Amino acid sequence: MIDSPLARFSPFLAFARNNLSRARARTILAMAGITIGVVAIASLGMFGATLEQSFMGTADDAIRTVGVGPGEDSEFGLLRREQVAEIERYAGNGDVYTLSRGRARVTGLQQTTSASLVSVSDPEVFVTAESGQIPRNWRSGVAIGNELAETLGVQPGDSVQVNGESRRVVAVLAESSRASFVSTGDAVVLPPGELGDGASQVLIRAETPQQAFAISDRIDENLNSERRSRYSVFDAESALERFNQQIGLIRTFLLAVGGISLLVASVSILNVMLMSTIERKEEIGVLRAVGYHRLDIVKLMLYEAALLGVVGSIFGVFISIGLGMVMNAQLLSDPLAFSGQALQYTVLGFLFGTGASFLSGLYPAWKAANARPVEALRD
Repeated sequence: MIDSPLARFSPFLAFARNNLSRARARTILAMAGITIGVVAIASLGMFGATLEQSFMGTADDAIRTVGVGPGEDSEFGLLRREQVAEIERYAGNGDVYTLSRGRARVTGLQQTTSASLVSVSDPEVFVTAESGQIPRNWRSGVAIGNELAETLGVQPGDSVQVNGESRRVVAVLAESSRASFVSTGDAVVLPPGELGDGASQVLIRAETPQQAFAISDRIDENLNSERRSRYSVFDAESALERFNQQIGLIRTFLLAVGGISLLVASVSILNVMLMSTIERKEEIGVLRAVGYHRLDIVKLMLYEAALLGVVGSIFGVFISIGLGMVMNAQLLSDPLAFSGQALQYTVLGFLFGTGASFLSGLYPAWKAANARPVEALRD
């Protein structure tokens, strides 16, 4: 040990490594406990961050969109042109679109079913073709949601009967987000204006969620009153707040699980260090007798505890990153799509692991340093 490069760099570190290697089974078990604790904190924290990232990615359009429909006191079930114009005056810089809905009997190649009818003033903004193509100046034909297309057994170029009228399928639509205002999975999308002049809903797309929330408040304050609700106004602010609360609870629970795991690991390290102190009582007495001070003994024991924590935490970080890549692949379709918040949990796990190990070594270090040399040699 004296002539090794590690000993020349740090004698205490070399001494700690050699001492831990004497009882490899206990050392590996203690190190595994730290690794498990770090994995629990880092990977579970990363799961919460990735879940939030996934939600924000899929719901980004919905969070920036305000939906306005007829209110409880509205005289009509649809929004008339003058009402749409009234709403548009308070939309600020937001882009305004109209959405109409209905129901129809649709017959395809395989069967007949009831489906939603959807018509939006600018289809390119709200729907995406999975196969086929939606024409720029769309005037004829229909687009079919992917779920409905599978049920009917149709693809672009086929014909379907919509309420008895034959319509050509121009596109099969990609799956829409669950949070989207325009859900098209089991719907037939018609060209703009085909469901009449009235609109079921006005959709206002803002640049940021904050602008969307401001537009929602402005419309509600100016067009509704306490006595009369002319328009129903919906934005994602309340849903986003509830989601953030739920994510916060999940994170707290997951971090608590990780904390308990590290507590168990800390007890394991405490046990390893105490056993090491008892077994090496004579050795510690010799060190004290040849001139080692109490502080030197404390350093030696703390180096051992810290070495356990650092090595165990490093393993835990690498395992957590591997698990994070699996989660990213499942939730974000990109294994390397780590957010800054997700990576912070690996740092947090590493600090918790090394900190818990260091604290677990304090009492054994104090106990070893305060052993009297004469009594230690006599035993």
